[in-house]
Amino acid sequence: MAGKSKAPGRPIGVTVTGMFGNTTAISGMMGQMSTAPVAPAAILWDMDGTLLDSEPIWDIAVEEFTLRHGITMSPALRESTLGNSLPDAIGKVHDAADLAPGDRDLAGDSRWIIDRVKVLFGEGLPWRPGAAEILDLLVDLEIPSVLVTNTIRELTEVALDTLGRHRFTATVCSDEVAAGKPQPFPYLRAAELAGRHPGECLAVEDSPTGTVAATTAGCPTLVIPSAVPIPKGALRSFRTTLTGITFDDLVTAWTGEHQHIH
Repeated sequence: MAGKSKAPGRPIGVTVTGMFGNTTAISGMMGQMSTAPVAPAAILWDMDGTLLDSEPIWDIAVEEFTLRHGITMSPALRESTLGNSLPDAIGKVHDAADLAPGDRDLAGDSRWIIDRVKVLFGEGLPWRPGAAEILDLLVDLEIPSVLVTNTIRELTEVALDTLGRHRFTATVCSDEVAAGKPQPFPYLRAAELAGRHPGECLAVEDSPTGTVAATTAGCPTLVIPSAVPIPKGALRSFRTTLTGITFDDLVTAWTGEHQHIH
């Protein structure tokens, strides 16, 4: 279904709906008809802070982790780790604690945080408002959703018990690509799994880290800030909540016409 297809005999402007989004018939030379995309082919979803209200859970684990290293979690340190991959977040805590390179145990500290977060995830993962409803709508419309998260696979599998594996055609975790967000690799891989160019997809993000990753990959991005402000920029559209969002709203964000928060 990828690429342009012929639609002979269709009148100009008729919209054709399929599994990978909508296309509108346009006229070509010699009366030939072709199709051009007018809707995103897939929606690429961030997890923590976008679909699940799990950032406060990570805050508990990371704050406890900073105390283990003799420092407290300052607002600046918290903001700097928001949406980070696990190695990046640990590295920032190590830097804040002024640990010498020889005293940094990335593997051991990673294991401690993973085990702590797994316990906290097991106690319950709340949804962000409107998230479950828009995911279910996309399932009904046969629009693919791909989960794209900086959370590692081991913890993502726990979260998927809440999210529902049936809602996603694929999932991408930070430990499955060359580097996590803010690098573009998670979103490039997600678009590849969807069988689409990144520009044909819409990413949905809540953090500065994730937004940079998505836009650097070339994805138009709907930004719904959850904890810290995110500046305007290329390929970015804004909304305050997923509550009440429709597929038309996603289309508008993807086309770049939805440039202000409302």
